[in-house]
Amino acid sequence: MNCRYKAAALVAAALLFALPVAAQQKSYEPQVGQAGKDVIWVPTPDEVVDRMLRMAQVTPNDLVFDLGAGDGKIAIAATKKFGARAVGIEYNPDMARHAQGNVEKAGVAGKARIIQGDIFATDFSQATVVTMYLLPALNLKLRPTILAMRPGTRVVSHSFTMEDWEPDETSSMDGRRAYFWLVPATVGGGWALEMGGEKVELSFEQRYQKIEGSVGLGHTHGGLRDARLRGASISFAYVDNNGVRRDFTGRVAGGRMEGSFRAENGSEGRWSATKK
Repeated sequence: MNCRYKAAALVAAALLFALPVAAQQKSYEPQVGQAGKDVIWVPTPDEVVDRMLRMAQVTPNDLVFDLGAGDGKIAIAATKKFGARAVGIEYNPDMARHAQGNVEKAGVAGKARIIQGDIFATDFSQATVVTMYLLPALNLKLRPTILAMRPGTRVVSHSFTMEDWEPDETSSMDGRRAYFWLVPATVGGGWALEMGGEKVELSFEQRYQKIEGSVGLGHTHGGLRDARLRGASISFAYVDNNGVRRDFTGRVAGGRMEGSFRAENGSEGRWSATKK
């Protein structure tokens, strides 16, 4: 082979091997509407991201998990604007790498990261705040996991609800909605309450964060008044057999709750209750 043809062959071979490399090095650019595992990708507008994180009252003490992280903008905002630590879970490996690149470009890689994973198989139980922009069926599938999280965990969803688990707050922004829930403690059932040597029986019926109940007063069962559950905080009142109203506030920790009470006659003190 003469030198001219040999040189041409070498150039052609170089181009043949260079083209795939160049193609591999081309940066990944997600497209709005592209298919994912169970959803299509549509980015959450910046103003909605901001409102979601404000609804959750995110602080530097929080660990935010964004389920279905997409391009990473919620994790980045949680860290950059609110000082929180953040983890985004993204199923698409290309998108996850792209989002992690965005984290690094934003200069928050020390406090935020995007991991490739399945939101139904990845543990996010340590989150203090959960954000998501999924579909109603996925929200419903996640609901048992979320309800089993630490009472007081804050949850925000863009656009979609949790069916009959009513939100604690709904915000609207130019036709878009965000929903907020506070994970409630579990209090349904019977409790033995003691205060200063006096004992009464309590019974609660619970549907998510909504509670009602009764109190055993000897042979009488009175209804609880103003019963309210907010995360791990509980409050209720009842009128005793002397016609005196007693108001109770406290916190729930597993099978025990305790707090303080005050009565209309001026008496006050501490109380505790154990799950039966």
